[in-house]
Amino acid sequence: MNSAPKPPPFPSRLPKVGTTIFTVMSALAAEHQAINLGQGFPDFPCDRKLIADVNEAMLADHNQYPPMIGVPNLRHGIANKIQQLYGHQYNPDSEITITAGGTQGILTAILACVSPGDEVVIIEPAYDSYRPSIELAGGKVIAVSLEATRDSDGKVASYQIPWEALSKAIHANTRLLIINTPHNPTGMVWQKSDLDRLADLLKNTSTLVLSDEVYKHMVYDGARHHSVASHPELAARSFLISSFGKTYHVTGWKVGYVAAPAPMSAEFRKVHQFNVFTVNTPMQYGLATYLSDASHYLNLPAFYQAKRDFFRAGLEKTTFKLLPTPGTYFQCVDYTALTIPEAKLSEAEFCKWLTTEVGVAAIPISAFYEKPTESGVIRFCFAKQEQTLTSALDRLQKL
Repeated sequence: MNSAPKPPPFPSRLPKVGTTIFTVMSALAAEHQAINLGQGFPDFPCDRKLIADVNEAMLADHNQYPPMIGVPNLRHGIANKIQQLYGHQYNPDSEITITAGGTQGILTAILACVSPGDEVVIIEPAYDSYRPSIELAGGKVIAVSLEATRDSDGKVASYQIPWEALSKAIHANTRLLIINTPHNPTGMVWQKSDLDRLADLLKNTSTLVLSDEVYKHMVYDGARHHSVASHPELAARSFLISSFGKTYHVTGWKVGYVAAPAPMSAEFRKVHQFNVFTVNTPMQYGLATYLSDASHYLNLPAFYQAKRDFFRAGLEKTTFKLLPTPGTYFQCVDYTALTIPEAKLSEAEFCKWLTTEVGVAAIPISAFYEKPTESGVIRFCFAKQEQTLTSALDRLQKL
């Protein structure tokens, strides 16, 4: 019998990329029936009102192609929300585009402005889609690392913006800088003074900014989220990325948006129309209706802070060292103080052991670097029901 014909060989566009750590750890958690605090998704339902709004849109026959840039009501709702929160008025017709989630918005923005050989600065640890997106565009990644402050025992205590390294990395020909606030995976939050300093750093350059702000409604302890939209000089050169999935507990819907000045949005849309063309119609209509009631996202900081505080209180009964969590729904911990042999393992191996033997899945921070940087820090997601967090804490407190 003749063997089946094989496809011709071809070079990989992403030769260094394999399966993401999130997929690997979620699969491992499912295989071992572990509690999944690794991948960042809620295990509780969204508001039934939102489901009803989408269902109503379907029954009203909003089931065909919407405008390429997005449903008008949703774009206008987003523009009004940004203006109310940050004082900047984007034109909903020329400056806001609905995307198939935040990740598609990131890829499309990069493809729209980065040409082969262009330098793009990222700050590690970084969300894992940044680097592959830059490489697909033919750009050159320039990575700088957050500065880890350490306590008297040499353990990581917090993360700071690496201003000196940033100033050296950015020059007149730098095409794009990617920032992320609140920051995944560390939970660090940029302050207004940080945006001022960034604007000064970029003042005499043509560098564009991609600001990933999908966790913008998860800032705690009475603090505010400071968006690039709130800073006129930065807004004039920035792609603002956001996501409804994180805000409304519907990560599987994959609906987000990108706000940018009209000339930048025009270039973004050139790529967008051939990337996904447009986004799920009834979801857009349902989100537009739901967005008109601001109470959900205004109450979100208190909702997630309660989960954060509950989870942190339980972790305080362990020998994990807790890092600050001013934003996001992730809690980072240093595990190297645990008095068990496994505390000597690498972050990736420790997370696998924690999943298979303890029954709680986490993500190694080293996975957010191109070259694994071992600091003994792992990330838990606390966007879970209290029962889920309690069960996980019961297992972790036995270590």
